[in-house]
Amino acid sequence: MEFQVLGPLEVRESGRSRPVTGRLRGTLLGLLLARADQVVPADALVDALWGDQEDDRSAQRLYLQVHRLRAFLGEPERLTRVDDGYRLRLAEGELDAERFETLVVEGTGLVEREPRRAAALLRAGLGLWRGTPFPGVEAGALGDWAVRLDERRLTARESLYRAELAGGAGAELVEGLERLALAHPLRERFHSLLMEALDRAGRREDALAAYQRARRLLADELGVEPGPELRQSAARLRSGPTAGRTASGMPGPGGGPSQLPLESAGFVGREAEMRELDALVSASPAPVMIAAVAGTAGVGKTALAVRWAHRRRALFPDGQLYVDLRGYGPGQPLAPEDALAGFLRALGLAGSAIPHDLDERTARFRTLVAGRRMLVLLDNAAEVSQVRPLLAGSPSCVTLVTSRDALAGLVVREGARRLALDRLSHAEAHALLRRSLGAERLAAEPAAVDALVERCARLPLALRIAAELVRSQPGPGGIAELAGALVPRRRALDLLDIDDPHTAVRAVFSWSYRRLQPPVAAVFRVLGAHPGPDPDEHAVAALAGTAPRSVRRALDVLVRGHLVERLPSGRYRLHDLLRAYAAELTGTPDGGGTAERAAALGRLSDYYLATASAAMDVLLPNEIFRRPTPPVWPGAAPRFDSPDAARDWLDAERTNLLELSRISAPRRTVDLAETLWRYLFLGGFPDEAMHLYTRELAAARTLGDPIAEARARNNLGKTMDQLGLDGEAALDHLRGSLAAFERADLPEWQSAVRNNLGVAHGRRGQLDAAVQEFERSIALVSPSGPWPLRRAPMVNLSRCLKELGRYEEALGHLSEVLDRCRENGDEIHIPNALTGTADLLLLTGRSAEAAGHAEAGLALAREHGFRAVEVDCLRVLGVFARELGDPAMAVARHEEALEVARSIGSRHTLLEALDELAASRSAAGDPVRALAAYREALAVATEAEHAAGVAGARAAIAALLDRHGDPEAAEPALLP
Repeated sequence: MEFQVLGPLEVRESGRSRPVTGRLRGTLLGLLLARADQVVPADALVDALWGDQEDDRSAQRLYLQVHRLRAFLGEPERLTRVDDGYRLRLAEGELDAERFETLVVEGTGLVEREPRRAAALLRAGLGLWRGTPFPGVEAGALGDWAVRLDERRLTARESLYRAELAGGAGAELVEGLERLALAHPLRERFHSLLMEALDRAGRREDALAAYQRARRLLADELGVEPGPELRQSAARLRSGPTAGRTASGMPGPGGGPSQLPLESAGFVGREAEMRELDALVSASPAPVMIAAVAGTAGVGKTALAVRWAHRRRALFPDGQLYVDLRGYGPGQPLAPEDALAGFLRALGLAGSAIPHDLDERTARFRTLVAGRRMLVLLDNAAEVSQVRPLLAGSPSCVTLVTSRDALAGLVVREGARRLALDRLSHAEAHALLRRSLGAERLAAEPAAVDALVERCARLPLALRIAAELVRSQPGPGGIAELAGALVPRRRALDLLDIDDPHTAVRAVFSWSYRRLQPPVAAVFRVLGAHPGPDPDEHAVAALAGTAPRSVRRALDVLVRGHLVERLPSGRYRLHDLLRAYAAELTGTPDGGGTAERAAALGRLSDYYLATASAAMDVLLPNEIFRRPTPPVWPGAAPRFDSPDAARDWLDAERTNLLELSRISAPRRTVDLAETLWRYLFLGGFPDEAMHLYTRELAAARTLGDPIAEARARNNLGKTMDQLGLDGEAALDHLRGSLAAFERADLPEWQSAVRNNLGVAHGRRGQLDAAVQEFERSIALVSPSGPWPLRRAPMVNLSRCLKELGRYEEALGHLSEVLDRCRENGDEIHIPNALTGTADLLLLTGRSAEAAGHAEAGLALAREHGFRAVEVDCLRVLGVFARELGDPAMAVARHEEALEVARSIGSRHTLLEALDELAASRSAAGDPVRALAAYREALAVATEAEHAAGVAGARAAIAALLDRHGDPEAAEPALLP
């Protein structure tokens, strides 16, 4: 019996193949094959098969599926129950993926020595492929396996071309390599192989041109220069004949992301651990792709990992990614999806193109790093589930994790190797103190040094803090004084206990805290109550209930004592352990207990809400719907003398405001959401808006406030639509909001929601439904009613009419909008109407008039900070330049439009910018980069459920490929 996963899942027996039908059967068999001859826990199978739908009967349902699979296989003994799981037994060679891997490993090893035999083996391995693995099967484990298999397939194709080049082939390889370089434009080795094949064919100029295309593409898409292999291939081409050379190169410094933090200045020793990490990533027969540094708090896990990463960065020429997962600290651990969002941005993906779903973000991340030699450093992990979505999945990448947890699941399931980091040796601890205090000071108090080392439990963090405390005391005796002070403290946070090093850092912190004057100690305590990562001095003053000047003096003392870090921005941050310690102090007698914490958070909430409301009054003074009345804040607060100043404060405090909503009382959460919604919407922060409005909805329901709930559902539905998430859920929220406002007889709110419904329908290509909603929205507000409530649906209606080809009717609406804006002094929204008019004038053949409107709109949009309107104006001006026969100017305008579009988070805006840029690049004779833009537009439209955008992008891709002599590739591009 043979099992075939290199394509649709099939079982082959006696020369006859049987497809594995049914989602449950295919998923179950796939999971068992992925871990063939291993016990797969029943819980893991249930989770993959039913996910959130599992219930008390899940075990019985699993048994039934196993029974049916046994019957399908016809060999019941193959699939057996073992303990609390199931094992599928396979003989050697029965799995096509295993045979493929054997052929590829053998063939790749022979590329340089026996290229013709290597090519034959690699062709045999690639010949086992029949299509995409596991099509239509939705299971995380299978998705990961499919990605790894596909990556291995691409690596095998690289090895095959290397073997054929080494065997003397050249011109006959060019066409295939051109296809691969076009299909995988960010995979540098295909470009390098293509260059060598072109050179072998006597087409050196074409080879150098291929390098320049690859270089431009990498710069545009990822913002990086080519890697060392591609650069060395270009250098060989320029230096002379390449006969007999291969397209391989040695690792060197690359241009990928370089996110490693600074090395610890006081790092000492750990040479044995450094060698152990070296051994893990160079182990034979196969290197370890996941290493975990585990140990207690303050033992130096991060310092070791960062030190090793800096020393070995040459092993990872394609970049180093880093994230603090905040697994151990007072706040919430960083969600894997948020960590992935940061990685995807670092790898060049625009914010608006980042998927919302965790599994999709994981798949996109693994796709982007596939084949790259990269290091991924996951610092301070809480548990295995936080780490798994961040594993690269490519054998070319190394993942290094630090955690206080042993991460046993990562070791068992993913084959990670654990390095257990112990405390410093006596010699290393002495070396650390010597580096901090100097040899002379240690020589003056040798017995005290020995005592201090032991009482600090040989923990690097405790020793560094102790050294700073000693250094801050002039004169002799400081070491003995500190060592002696540690002796009598035997409370919960008292002694440095060698047997329990978890208490070591607390004991040192406690000793440091006792030296503070009461006002300074009070500031340190309340810092532990702040919900966000980095308050400014106004927020600290609010927490402490005192003036900023007094707080500033206290913070200066804390910074000097290394209890608080002052950031370059002027804000303040506590290390996670210090922050946890400060938070605990509010429960001590001298800390005032929970009453002090509650009072501090109450003041902070008043301050943030009052200041956010003041910022919004300056940023957007003429709101249609009144914001909640803010609390009276008698203390000091920033003053905003311009919209830019207000926006800057909101940008700086956005994370803190959102964290405040997480711990606030329900009414405060609702008020905060209703205060910030316009800022989040116009600023292009849909991910943050989703978090806030989800909390707002829960808070409104807790309060039993139907109007607040309706507003929350309106905000949530609009944001989900903007993000291109679950379309039906977004519409359901908007419809529910509308129904509530209808019951409450609030026509102005009904108008606003119907406008949002119209936008949602329009983005899904439901133009007739969108027109109806916009017309109803307009009808709900009398001509003498609030002008903004009529303006928004009139502008949106004109856009729908444009899509329907009713250009003159749309122009009529926009003409009225322009007139009414001027009548109402609504200058801030004139640019929106101008750019819409310019678009329509362009479509009706009045290009020069369109350009005039777009230029005027662009100037006003930049003046008022309307980034989306700026994109539209640049887009129209680019089209105008293209029609005038100036494709270079068109590309420049559209690249500028794309740069702005990426910064604002609207997929609809990004889609339009990409479409026009692709058209201009094509007109400028750059089909490769045009194709890249069209493909990104297709991805954006697909994620946003934009039917017209998907169809348009597919048609454009097909037409582009057809024009450039590839009609076979054009036909699949049209398929759904």
